[in-house]
Amino acid sequence: SHVRALSIFDSAGKLKSTIEQRITGLSIHSLIGACVLFDKPRSVLTQIPTPVLMGLFMFLGTSALPGNEMWERIKGLFKDSEKAPKERWSAVPRSVSTLFTAIQIACLGAMVYVKESPLGVLFPVVIALLAPLRFALER
Repeated sequence: SHVRALSIFDSAGKLKSTIEQRITGLSIHSLIGACVLFDKPRSVLTQIPTPVLMGLFMFLGTSALPGNEMWERIKGLFKDSEKAPKERWSAVPRSVSTLFTAIQIACLGAMVYVKESPLGVLFPVVIALLAPLRFALER
């Protein structure tokens, strides 16, 4: 949303340009560094109630879902393909798109399962196995 706030649109709503600035990145990373290196900023952060942080992260997560291709394909599983508007992947047969989406959901489920289980230390291994799986699916 920050990049969108710095975007300039024409009268038709098309993106014309984006204003580039580096102050935001510098300030964000300076604040993160201050929290890591100094005790006072960390003590201020501990005063924020956990439900407030959870609500913030839930809001950020759900507001990022629209436009995410995997989320749009998951929603597309429940739509009537005849009446739903055409998506970018409409040229791909629906069975192939459904299979790919099911594999992605299974991978997401495997990652969550491993992360939450006593095998959580193997989480990076699951992430590393996603790349060979991706290349194997191209064949």
